[in-house]
Amino acid sequence: MTAFILRAAVLCAGLVATSPGWAADPTPLTPDAKVVESPSGWTFTVAPYFWMAGISGDIAQFGLPEVHIDSHFGDILENLDFALMAAGEARYDRYSIFGDIIYTKLGADANTPHGILADSVDVTSKTFAGLLGVGYSVLEDQSGHLDVVGGIRVWSVDTNISFNGGVLGGIEQDDSATWVDGLVGVRGNYFFTPEIYLTGWGLVGAGGADLDWDVALAVGYKFTDTISAVAGYRALGVDYDNDGFVFDVVQQGPILGVVIHF
Repeated sequence: MTAFILRAAVLCAGLVATSPGWAADPTPLTPDAKVVESPSGWTFTVAPYFWMAGISGDIAQFGLPEVHIDSHFGDILENLDFALMAAGEARYDRYSIFGDIIYTKLGADANTPHGILADSVDVTSKTFAGLLGVGYSVLEDQSGHLDVVGGIRVWSVDTNISFNGGVLGGIEQDDSATWVDGLVGVRGNYFFTPEIYLTGWGLVGAGGADLDWDVALAVGYKFTDTISAVAGYRALGVDYDNDGFVFDVVQQGPILGVVIHF
């Protein structure tokens, strides 16, 4: 896992930037969003996106055994009950303030070790992750820029676990936890042509969780000055364990977006 995170962060570091002449999208993983330029020199970007993320890992609640959950992004239409995702940025010269909000409600099947305690397990996970960060562009040229960034992510997770059959059959419990992690990393864009660009980020940190990481890479294409599209892949992992509440999972899957710039 550590090697994967390091390779992903290095890849993002080598493939990021924005060209002043090409009006690149300054918010990773969103196509050209609405950008408003103010007389003060600030630019503002807001953009929703859809992340078809599956979830896998281990979940536990106080007094109950740990269960393993595994829901691939291909099952998203069956398992996703609700999702809200949006990103934004305010930028002045080399300085930036950015945010990313994710809220999902997912249902999935799980199991206990060797299937002894229960025949099957139903899990519903409601997850909020809100990231707020600041950045400074350390590399900038005609092709793009690279920002070093730091920020905090607030997590709020509620899980419902229901055991079916076996020793624990009929038991259903709901538990929740909220915590904050600090993150550092890189983000930015790189243009191959005035129309085609790469965008992404790589973040890693800890705090309330033992480990919190987030990597993504996407390809964007500007059809016109008003319409562009982006497609990529994002993986986000967190390892939280406190007072019997365990949320050690990885969420990953494709990101797609079409945004009108006006």
